[in-house]
Amino acid sequence: MERLGFEAEHEAFRESVRRFVTEHVVPHREDWERTGRVGRGLFRAAGAVGILGVAAPEEYGGGGVDDFRYNAILSEELATADVLSAGLGLSLQADIALPYLLHNCTPEQAARWLPAVVSGEAILALAMSEPGAGSDVAGIATTAARQGDHYVVNGSKTFITNALNADLIVTAVKTDPSAGRKGISLLVIETGAAGFSRGPKLAKVGQHAADTAELFFDDLRVPVANLLGEEGRGFYVMMKHLAQERLAVTVQATAQARRAFEICVEYVKGRHAFGQPIGSFQHNRFLLAEMKTEVEIAQTYVDRLLLSHVRGELTAVEAAQGKWWTTELCQRVVDRGVQLHGGYGYMAEYPIARAWIDSRIQTIYAGTTEVMKEIIGRSLGL
Repeated sequence: MERLGFEAEHEAFRESVRRFVTEHVVPHREDWERTGRVGRGLFRAAGAVGILGVAAPEEYGGGGVDDFRYNAILSEELATADVLSAGLGLSLQADIALPYLLHNCTPEQAARWLPAVVSGEAILALAMSEPGAGSDVAGIATTAARQGDHYVVNGSKTFITNALNADLIVTAVKTDPSAGRKGISLLVIETGAAGFSRGPKLAKVGQHAADTAELFFDDLRVPVANLLGEEGRGFYVMMKHLAQERLAVTVQATAQARRAFEICVEYVKGRHAFGQPIGSFQHNRFLLAEMKTEVEIAQTYVDRLLLSHVRGELTAVEAAQGKWWTTELCQRVVDRGVQLHGGYGYMAEYPIARAWIDSRIQTIYAGTTEVMKEIIGRSLGL
């Protein structure tokens, strides 16, 4: 089915991204998965071809085009090349963390941080989750006490992607622990400061190339000049940006589901059992028919979400609907794909096996399926 919403300039960008992925990501995937961390050179290469800062102002080296369809193209091409896990750090920087700077920096902060972020010299991370606060963002316990021209930060974060590579970390803290969500602020932490430390890479089930770790703050002094936005407004800023974060996951899940379907079609044509291709069995044809239909329906909805977001009309409820439906769909598709592959589907060298382990987290991060349904349910006035 022809996709709607992508113009000639988007397709030209897609060709550029495809070349970038082929040259700079695919050859290194296995090494990065083995070491558990992508090379910093990946970010510089992405910056050089304009992937990281499409939405950033031209004065800071960006493209000056606030159009999330360009971001979606990166995720889709990473999934098509079976390297989505290896490219998650890029997507996190461009899709999720950078908007916090673009929409909340002062002119001084923008001049200080954006050129290096857009060029890939500086790597971004976003630190919200804590050992005792995941989807419940309001429950964070990391504190930042104002002392003169600095905040003194104490606490920890966990499940932080880009944690080992990051130079700048947008961090949620409690500047007023007694005020609940109204006491949350955002600080940009520069990782070279005394009192900041990183834990070892966390041993995840999947997404092995994404460097996920814990962060620790022990009397870390952060200049007040690194406050992002207004003090006490951090929760509301995070809620504003969560819709795009969930849209990013929606795009990734749909692209990965589509790729899993394509892998299965190719496999069942060449794999024989009982003297015929396994794709010729009615049960398998029906499975593939279901997969194709569900993926195309999801893609149609995702493309509408993208257009809605470009127009500035995407709501938190719509993002939640897309996020829970497509991530659960991806689980079904990749699981069926493993079954269709038989024993080979359980072998790590096969793309369907990698998709299976890499996609499982999608129904959890950026808000669990259950939280997404709660957001939707509350909107019904029940």
